[in-house]
Amino acid sequence: MQEHDTRPAEPLPPGAAASAPGGDAAAAANDVADTDERLRRAESEAAELKDAWLRARAETENVRRQAADSVAKASKFAIERFAEDLLPVKDALEQALAVDATPDQLRAGVELTLRQLAAVFARAQIAEVDPKGEKFDPHRHQAMQVVPSDQPANTVVDVVQKGYLLNERVLRPAMVTVAKSPEA
Repeated sequence: MQEHDTRPAEPLPPGAAASAPGGDAAAAANDVADTDERLRRAESEAAELKDAWLRARAETENVRRQAADSVAKASKFAIERFAEDLLPVKDALEQALAVDATPDQLRAGVELTLRQLAAVFARAQIAEVDPKGEKFDPHRHQAMQVVPSDQPANTVVDVVQKGYLLNERVLRPAMVTVAKSPEA
């Protein structure tokens, strides 16, 4: 019986020429050099991709932080334009109180101030809700009382206080009196 050597083969030192079965020692060395070069390129590419990823992550965080700051500033100063538009109205009221005027002059001043306020509301897209004669809408009106009337049931008979919309959203519902059906 023949005994086989079961010890692992010792690696060849770098640059040592070994003959590969069915191959050439130079080809084996070229394969090793080629593998080393591919490994260096892959490591370099991985480092570049990691750097690009870190930069993109930092940029995303900066954009998120800037967006949060912009939203906070927009929220904080959202009414600035509206407030600036109201200042002349306040000035007009103060001037009216500072002078001794006749009732006619006061009335003219109040009418002018009301027109200024209406212009401010229009610029801010605040619209009056004055629904007299319209069908009662619980989304825009608040019924204060129901009264018998010649008008059809659920019709607004009288407006106790006007309502207001901001961009079609109810700021304050109109307080109204509503007609009830004659049989009720």
